[in-house]
Amino acid sequence: MDNSVQQSFNELVKRRYEELAELKEKGFETFAYSCDVDSDSEDIKKNFKEGEERNVKIAGRIMAIRRMGKASFAHIMDFTGRIQIYLKKDEIGEVYDAFKLLDIGDIIGVEGFVFKTKTGEISVHTKSMKLLAKSLKPLPIAKEVIDEHGNKIVYDQFADKELRYRQRYIDLIVNPEVKDVFVKRTKIVSALRKFLDSKGYLEVETPILQPLYGGAAARPFVTHHNTLDVNLYLRIADELYLKRLIVGGFNGVYEIAKDFRNEGMSKSHNPEFSMLELYVPYKDYNWMMEFVEEMFEFVCLEVFNTLTFKFDDKEINFKRPWRRLSMIEAIQEKTGINVINAPIEELKQTAKKYGVDLSAVHGKGKLIDELFSLTVEPELVQPTFVIDYPVELSPLAKKHRTKEGVVERFEGYIVGREICNAFSELNDPVDQRQRFEDQVRMKEEGDEEAHQIDEDFVRALEYGMPPTAGLGVGIDRLTMLLTNQTSIRDVIFFPQMKPEVDK
Repeated sequence: MDNSVQQSFNELVKRRYEELAELKEKGFETFAYSCDVDSDSEDIKKNFKEGEERNVKIAGRIMAIRRMGKASFAHIMDFTGRIQIYLKKDEIGEVYDAFKLLDIGDIIGVEGFVFKTKTGEISVHTKSMKLLAKSLKPLPIAKEVIDEHGNKIVYDQFADKELRYRQRYIDLIVNPEVKDVFVKRTKIVSALRKFLDSKGYLEVETPILQPLYGGAAARPFVTHHNTLDVNLYLRIADELYLKRLIVGGFNGVYEIAKDFRNEGMSKSHNPEFSMLELYVPYKDYNWMMEFVEEMFEFVCLEVFNTLTFKFDDKEINFKRPWRRLSMIEAIQEKTGINVINAPIEELKQTAKKYGVDLSAVHGKGKLIDELFSLTVEPELVQPTFVIDYPVELSPLAKKHRTKEGVVERFEGYIVGREICNAFSELNDPVDQRQRFEDQVRMKEEGDEEAHQIDEDFVRALEYGMPPTAGLGVGIDRLTMLLTNQTSIRDVIFFPQMKPEVDK
């Protein structure tokens, strides 16, 4: 903000504080305790009937004012939309004097009757008005002007992405379409819960603070418990605790929860994110693929009443069945080598050829994963299950029953992004311990995301866990896809940001 703009802004703020003082001096309440509301703008407009006198009580934020001496019009905005109000000095008396001291952004309560103006706009004829909260800083309300060539020019638009994320409260006020995205996000989560509950699965809660982190390949956030004098970790996944509940005898459990990973940020990564995790005994990953297809189809129809969506410049169709694609075969088709059988040096040379930074990648599994990301992933536009991952990448999945070197795992990809991850869960405690020990060796070789040994989880497996199918779904990424948002920050109310710097 340059000096002249900042000075103008400061003058507006100063004027609003002066108005606040004058309102108090005149005896008007400036920050109310409550307001009796019985209607909203959408309901009023939707149910308006010509000739019917309907009294309403509404509240909202002033978004436009048109003063005309002894009468005025204003538009107020509530959660459902905007509606016009009409005020007349002769009818509301001294309250009209208070209205003259109000600004765009102030929140008011209005009681009156519904009517239609000569121009055909459904409005509320105000009989009484109450100031509920004085806005002391001006909103960045966009102004539209048509130039001499007929082009629409927008001024004062609150469009700066970083500012919108930092001051989401303003973003929600002046950009109504943003609010709609978050309403849909809530409906998506509700639909997921409705579907899982209908199957008889139990929603549970597991620890966020954990003595050992596990269930995924990621670096954790570390904190310290003063009384116990031990370090604890913010969970990177819910998996190991949920599988303990399967050992305990539950017939399917799920959790919709926040997870935390201390890693880079991007358009599809935020260090704090929302996951759905589900574990169902006596099932495998083949069953889970069909379950995911059914669940996604249900959510799409329940919330949006369609299976076809626009994302960026692409059209996505969620109709069953999804394509199945072998990870190893897909890489071989692109690179000409079988990454499971290839010697490590050949694998490194191939990875280097396709732009993989070998100094930042540790282990055969990570090399294969990087190759896949560069050569195959960008082309996975329509919903696709990528199946059968290298053992090294999946320490918690069962080895494939017929294929060497891979596990029974799939990831769902849409428009080049992973949307879900699932296993035939490893339930052999001997194999699990060996996999954990392999991960420890990988960590010693420099892999910061390798798994730790969780002795209590191995002990739980030693008591016996039935064959189980497990699933994780990224709530944020699913919302991005279904609401056509290209950045994860646009579906998280308050995304993580760099510290704000005073200028």
